[in-house]
Amino acid sequence: MLPTLAELLTLPAFAGAEVVSGHAHLTQPVTWVHVSEVADAARFLTGGELLLSTGSLLTRMNDGELEGFVASLAQRGAHGLALELVQVFRDVPPALLGASRLHGLPLIVFRQEVSFAALTRAAHARILNHGGPALDPSLAPLLDALAETGRSVAFLRAQLGPLLNLPARPRSTLLGTLDALLTTNFNMAETARRLGVRRQTVYYRLEQLRAMLPDLDEPRRQLGLHLALELTRSEAGEALSAAERT
Repeated sequence: MLPTLAELLTLPAFAGAEVVSGHAHLTQPVTWVHVSEVADAARFLTGGELLLSTGSLLTRMNDGELEGFVASLAQRGAHGLALELVQVFRDVPPALLGASRLHGLPLIVFRQEVSFAALTRAAHARILNHGGPALDPSLAPLLDALAETGRSVAFLRAQLGPLLNLPARPRSTLLGTLDALLTTNFNMAETARRLGVRRQTVYYRLEQLRAMLPDLDEPRRQLGLHLALELTRSEAGEALSAAERT
């Protein structure tokens, strides 16, 4: 099952989050988390999303536009809006708060600076863990065989070697992008939606991946990468990380 908004708010990355409206709707499942600073964000939604914003877009809206903005999010099925009340606003505009209460849209505020990257990473890890596509059960024996014969780490290095040699931040970014590309069968629009980035960003990262991982379009290669990515989330991945630290 997908995590609820209430569950996401218990994550360490969300410490300090304050719910100011929509308390009765915190049990709704969250499908994805997007960072958005555009007034027409609703047109990109598919339903169930939590939007993160600094509020910069709100400064250009009058009361009627603020109410329309909230209404559009609710109509498109957004399950929450989170604002960082630091640089632009010190408090929620009354029209925005009133509209959120009217439409039952959970409105969350951070009264201190937060890392949107950390919020999305933590939320997406929980979402993919609960609601992401599961590995085909027929592949489970292969994972077990690799673990039982002690070849998991070697397999990881063989499949993802160049990526594993990168510093932590770009490695995590490219591994996440590769995972999303394989899961969506290289559907660029869907990959961009899942990652919360522009399609141009996905194309750029794909070029990097192709440069480091040969035969990326070959079905057998993709199967090996699927297995390797699954192993990064297992004890083999932890063992490799520990080995790198030492």
